[in-house]
Parts: sequence; structure tokens; C-alpha cells
Amino acid sequence: MFYQGVLTKMQTEFAEPIQYYLILKNDFLNMNQLLGKTITMEFVKYQCLKCGLDKPIYRQGFCKEDFFDIPQAGDWIMRPELSTAHLGKEDRDLEYEKKVQLQPHIVYLANSSNVKVGVTRKAQVPTRWIDQGAHEAIEIVEVPNRYLAGITEVALKDYVADKTNWRKMLKNDIEDENLVEWRERLKSHIPDEAQEYYIASNSETHLEFPVQKYPVKPKSLNMIKEQSYTGTLVGVKGQYLIFNDDTVFNVRANEGLVIKFTIA
Repeated sequence: MFYQGVLTKMQTEFAEPIQYYLILKNDFLNMNQLLGKTITMEFVKYQCLKCGLDKPIYRQGFCKEDFFDIPQAGDWIMRPELSTAHLGKEDRDLEYEKKVQLQPHIVYLANSSNVKVGVTRKAQVPTRWIDQGAHEAIEIVEVPNRYLAGITEVALKDYVADKTNWRKMLKNDIEDENLVEWRERLKSHIPDEAQEYYIASNSETHLEFPVQKYPVKPKSLNMIKEQSYTGTLVGVKGQYLIFNDDTVFNVRANEGLVIKFTIA
């Protein structure tokens, strides 16, 4: 059987374990059902997620021209403290920015390779945690806009990490942490503007991933360089496909690539 389509991040369903779905133009693949199967991936071409043209992908699935033009790739996406829609100030498209920025946001702690702080829209919980490969997470603050979440994250980054070590996460080289204690410890460092939104009573969310075998020395697959790869799928964690030879493939980091999948 073979399938072909442009990559976008895998869709997920919060279950035990997490269910993963790869959505292609004409197909819908449950990746959990492919564990133990031999999969061949072949690079076909680029397809920018905005213009649809066969142009090299720059970042986030977009060609360079679109990346620096569309609101979906504004600086405030990666740096929420730069959000300005609450002030009525436009970055690239005020209508779009109001739609995304002026909705409830969560500042959270997630433990994937270590305890880290992050920001996501409330509607993206627990999807954001799944995408990061976190095995446990907890909300700290729920604020009405992205800006308040951003300045809270910046303040807390002085006391807790804001990055995930992807190799450590994939090796499952992790320790359980008491995130309630972490939350209480960080409370005093929340900016005054966000103190009233502190979540004082909640518990950790635990996540289980469909992995049969964790890689010992994960090596990232570069489809542009290799052009094709064949391996047996043994797990999915975060947005990574894990193969039996320790090769890992980050689906989200390769958005905008058209890939042909052959499943034996």
C-alpha cells in the first residue's frame, strides 16, 4: 500500500495511549496501527502550506516569501510577549491577530526532558503537551489574552527552563516531578498583571505515548538530504516517528514536504 501527500503536523486524540493520525490529501492514517510495520518514505517535492507552490520550505511549512508575509508566522507566534492585539495594534493582519491573541491562554509546566514553562491557547490543552512529548503537565495561569501569557512566561524563564531536549525526551530519559510543588514555588514570580489569574488548585495531567521501543541514540532523519528511508515503526512521541534503528523523524519540522509512504 502506498500513500502520498504534503506533511502537516499529526493530529492527536487524548487517550491511553495517545492516538496519532497523519492527515494526507486523500488519506487518513492511524499511526498507532502501523507500529511494527515497515515503512518507506520518499521525498517527492515541496508544497508551501500557503501558496501551494513547489518552493523550498523556509520555516513552519511556508516558503520564505510567505513566511515573512502571512500573520500565521508573525514573531508573536514564537514570542507571545510581542502580542499587540489587546492594544488594537496590527502586526500583519489585525483581524487574524485579534482572533488568535484575544482568547484564553494557559501558562503551563510540562515535563518532557525536564520541567519547562510554556504558553498555549486554552483550546490547545492537552494537544500542546502531546506535541512536546510531555509525560506530565499542569496549568499555572489562565489569562484572557496572549500578551499576559507571554510576559508571564518570560518572567518564569528566569527560574525554570523553556526548552525541551528532544534527544532526552525521545530516549524517555526522564524523571517524574511534583508539578504542584513547582507551581507553588513559582507563584511569587508571576508578574503583578497576571497574579489574579493564578490557578491555585488543580492536579497534573499524565500522558502515555504509543512506543514499543525507545531509541538509545536517536538520529534525526533529513528527508531532503537522504531522499528516501526505510525502517520499522516502533513508536510515536511528540511529533516524532521512531524507527527500530534509532532513526527519528519529526513530522512537524518537515511540514510542507510532499512524501510518498509505502507500507509493507
